[in-house]
Amino acid sequence: MIGRIQTALEKCGISLWRINETVEETAELFFVRKQLDTRRLKDVRKYEVTVFRDVEDKRGFTSVNLIASMEDAQIEEELKDAYYAARFAANPTYEMVDPVKAPLAAKTGELAQAPLARSAGKMARALFAPDTHEDAFVNSAELFVSRKQVRILSSEGTDVSYTDANVNGEFVVQCREPEDVEIHNTFSYDGLETGALSEKVEEALHFVRDRAKAQRILKSGTYDLVLSGNAVSEVLSYYMQRSSAQAVYAKYSTWQQGEDVQGEDTAGERLDVTLCATVPYSEEGVPMKDLPLLRGGRLQAYHGHNRICRYLGVKPTGAYRKMACANGTVPFAEMKEKPCLWAVTFSDFQMNAMSGHFGGEIRLAYLIDGDTVTPVTGGSVNGSLLEAQKDLTFSTERYVTARYDGPYAVRLTGVSIAGAGE
Repeated sequence: MIGRIQTALEKCGISLWRINETVEETAELFFVRKQLDTRRLKDVRKYEVTVFRDVEDKRGFTSVNLIASMEDAQIEEELKDAYYAARFAANPTYEMVDPVKAPLAAKTGELAQAPLARSAGKMARALFAPDTHEDAFVNSAELFVSRKQVRILSSEGTDVSYTDANVNGEFVVQCREPEDVEIHNTFSYDGLETGALSEKVEEALHFVRDRAKAQRILKSGTYDLVLSGNAVSEVLSYYMQRSSAQAVYAKYSTWQQGEDVQGEDTAGERLDVTLCATVPYSEEGVPMKDLPLLRGGRLQAYHGHNRICRYLGVKPTGAYRKMACANGTVPFAEMKEKPCLWAVTFSDFQMNAMSGHFGGEIRLAYLIDGDTVTPVTGGSVNGSLLEAQKDLTFSTERYVTARYDGPYAVRLTGVSIAGAGE
């Protein structure tokens, strides 16, 4: 198929192009309670072709998806249409990605090498292992295990390929007494993390039990807030988004490399964040390596796609999808010894990289005052990371997903909470 695409590109007079071939196998499992309801196995081969067109001193590009069942005439027609459209998406000209050739970079490990059905079975057993009680249970779950091989070719001479594998899914836990409630959970891992998944389900079952008996007594005010799990990753994504080449080039961010973006008046932990290369090459064929982002709260680098990095005059890094935070000085149990609100589940928790505000409606939180711990529900969090980043405390316990590797929890001081109580 690649040869057919290259021939069609030549016939269409297209001299600048990139081909991304993806061969992906997926095992999908769908459960109702513990009963397997649906099982699917997929094997998909996809071709994305990006064509570039120079118009005077500008360069435009458009991508099109092709499939092997297409006739040669159809392929040529699709490429002609894409090439025509590229002239209307022109931007200031820029250098193409530097060419690179290398042998297949094969991912190792059980998830990448074992039969998908076997890996899916192991993860399914891990998911339901903690589900041994009647009062709280997993009422449904979806599990996806995938493995893919990617090849990237370009008119400049790039020819690289790699393999990758991941597992992700979601599950809903339910407790019927004293109030019938459900909590939706998601998970994603780069490896066969059976232990981590079991721990996540066990925690979710504990949370849904407490949600069923939680009280609407939370009063409005300013609290020391403890966030955990995915909420920590969401808050820290602020630094990843604000340091992107796209945000800087578009003037959404004024950050400069070397700048203390955490602020000089900092009483808490200074941030050490690294962007992690989960694949050896970006979709453009840029070789990817772990990239130091923050050291001691100071910005070390911009990151992003080739075009925008070229505009900024920095080395293209590729687009990252995972970050690691090295912070963590206080055990989680100690973090909760002083009065605080530990918010554990939200209906929708978001971080606004433009304003620095984060928040969401609380589904379950623990109001902690000394030895008294009260499950509460209702109300919402409305915090500003620009204010809170001056005094951050991270847990020594870690939390790892396909997108985050860092402290399980963070404590922020002086966060505004809208209560649900009288």
